[in-house]
Amino acid sequence: MITLLSPARRTIAIALVVALQPWVVTDVAAQDFPNRTVTIVVPFPPAGGADTLARTLAPKLSALWGQTVVVENRPGASGRIGTEQVANAPADGHTLVMASTAAITEKNIARLAPVALVSAEAYVITVNAAVPINNVRELIAYAKANPGKLRFGSSGIGAASHLSGELFKAQAHVDLQHVPYKGTGQALTDLLGGQIELMFAPTQTVIPQLQSGRLKAIAVTGIRPLEALPNLPTVAASGLAGYQAQGWFGLLAPKTTPPAVVARLHDDVNKVLALPEVRKDLIAKGAEPGHQSAAEFGRFIGEEQAKWARLVKEAGIVME
Repeated sequence: MITLLSPARRTIAIALVVALQPWVVTDVAAQDFPNRTVTIVVPFPPAGGADTLARTLAPKLSALWGQTVVVENRPGASGRIGTEQVANAPADGHTLVMASTAAITEKNIARLAPVALVSAEAYVITVNAAVPINNVRELIAYAKANPGKLRFGSSGIGAASHLSGELFKAQAHVDLQHVPYKGTGQALTDLLGGQIELMFAPTQTVIPQLQSGRLKAIAVTGIRPLEALPNLPTVAASGLAGYQAQGWFGLLAPKTTPPAVVARLHDDVNKVLALPEVRKDLIAKGAEPGHQSAAEFGRFIGEEQAKWARLVKEAGIVME
């Protein structure tokens, strides 16, 4: 004989199942995800590294999910305004942030869930074509002969493009003037126009201008040459031993996003990054595709924060 439960008893039974087996809810949420438009917030203006990567991923994720994926630029405070917007968004996976070094702080990381490392890459020291500097040794010599006269732009105070320059200043014992912008795209415009002389720039931001000869690349900030610029030496190998810096870009979601949804996002983003055409495009732009688990990405963020926090303290940098 089949016993039918009253509506009240059915409600209680469902509540007990959910309480005893919370994975039921998260699994259902993951199976149903996404069920509407997904927004990737870029906390910087258009044309920078984060924006380029978000717009590379968006159409591929849209095709994979059968849902619209939009990229929304929300610049300000070195990326922290847009990141705060995502931290406060509904925790259902439909709002993500393409963050980078400066956008993540000790305060907001506690309110965000790492999803996927999209790219961790060395930067390129890039100078205006009219500046009489062609390598790291010449840069150091020129800076020492002209203290405070060389201006380097960044995407904001505390960004990797800023901290890479501060690390160079500290290790080379030179005085460079930092000029912060709301994004690397704006800094690039002034570099081309001669308002600043150099940048520690994401490769994908400057590679078209390097290829056209409008800018000069003198060194890469990582421990090895880039596939996109194989003949460009590292800073360490060309005049400043021990120097190494990198930037990163990755997707994060609001902290309480169901773990199964985070796992779905992670897996799908990595499926896109593994597509031959996407991988080829990113490498050609100087972006090294990420390949970490979400947990590994979280640990990576912590390690990077600790490294740069020491530099910020030692250099007396006042964050916005």
